[in-house]
Amino acid sequence: MNFWDLITGNDMTKEMKAFDSRAKKLPADYQAAWEKINANLWPHSDFTGRNLMPILDGVLGLLEESAADEQSVQEVLGDDIKGFCSALAGEEGAKSVRDKWREQLNNNIAKKLGK
Repeated sequence: MNFWDLITGNDMTKEMKAFDSRAKKLPADYQAAWEKINANLWPHSDFTGRNLMPILDGVLGLLEESAADEQSVQEVLGDDIKGFCSALAGEEGAKSVRDKWREQLNNNIAKKLGK
């Protein structure tokens, strides 16, 4: 990856296009689940979103393997996709921008108060 791709985010665009092409090969119910997962994981990203790329790759791999084993989406993910995404992001240590700003604000206030 060159510097320009890193700055502009072209590397992530290419990776997301690859994810989308892989997802289009899945059955319809898995594609719908992928769209929900994709929508629910992005609020847990950092400023660039690069922290989610390995998580999204792992989830898509899970969906591909489950589709190959002919399991239903509910068997794999359960009924609460939003909860699944929150648990997944929490386990991977993905903090949102709001979490980082909150931590920074708390640290600045603690310094001002002399603690």
